[in-house]
Amino acid sequence: MRRPFALLAGALLMAALAAPAAAADGDKSFTIEDPRITESSGLAASRQHPGIYWTHNDQDEGAYLYAVDSATGKTVATITMTGVGTPRDIEAVSMGPDNQLYVGDIGDNDGVVWDHVWIYRLPEPKQLEDQTIRATQYVVKYQDGPRDAESLVVHPKTGRVYIIDKQEDGGHLYEQPARLSASGTNVFKPVAPIDLWATDAAFSPDGRRLAVRGYFGGILYDWNDGTPKRLERLDVPLQQQGESATYSADGSKLMYGTEGVGSGVQAEDAPGAAEAGAKSPSGSGSSSASDEGDGGGEGVSGNVRTGAVVLAVVCAALFGVRRLRRRS
Repeated sequence: MRRPFALLAGALLMAALAAPAAAADGDKSFTIEDPRITESSGLAASRQHPGIYWTHNDQDEGAYLYAVDSATGKTVATITMTGVGTPRDIEAVSMGPDNQLYVGDIGDNDGVVWDHVWIYRLPEPKQLEDQTIRATQYVVKYQDGPRDAESLVVHPKTGRVYIIDKQEDGGHLYEQPARLSASGTNVFKPVAPIDLWATDAAFSPDGRRLAVRGYFGGILYDWNDGTPKRLERLDVPLQQQGESATYSADGSKLMYGTEGVGSGVQAEDAPGAAEAGAKSPSGSGSSSASDEGDGGGEGVSGNVRTGAVVLAVVCAALFGVRRLRRRS
């Protein structure tokens, strides 16, 4: 069983404390209906196809991306990537400038130490239909040696690629070299600490905010010209195995996804959306920054999430798990 603690804690939390997702303006929560998508590990909102979200399995029979319509939960296009090797563990997808999709084959497959990982780049198709698209493959190494990672983000203005490694005591944001090379090795260097066991991350559409999520929480950073400054905790919903996050195309919502058959994607109001120029105002999607407690909204939603944190801590103490590993 992969990530036994995460699955057990998630199942207990969902069974004991589940609450329905709140309706919201703009993009709404939805369920991925495609039975092929069993391990949705990344999300990216399309800019040229309203309401479409790109996702992928972390392990699949090929190099596939799926375009899911948030209005129906159905897959409207399947992209087969060529020009790349056999994927190992695809963990993230991000939309860059000029409608370029970046795919992070950066996972560690149950603790396997890779001396390099891969990033794939391909143009988002103008027509949503099943098709084959040739991708550019980049070889990536880290300046301070191999590491597990599940978060890849591309700045929407500069096009620079960043990876956040996954460390239970907090990791680091790694930055690409000046230019990505398809013919050589691209060495990513650590540039800033990230105070979270990160499973995914996303830039706001204007590039001013970086949202980082984990299994049981999240942190919002001011991008601060590449030196992230912590702003506040994110009110991340309870999910069985929370693996993915993206902003909606208009920046008004943060969309959180999970693995599993028929997995749900939950929309939460994005903090600061109104000041960032989003079409709808920010709501109770986050709490103010604090090193104590988990914060949360008022009423049932806040109680649910507060109880979730307590139960998660109890589970951790009982099972004494120091690190979650991935299965192949």
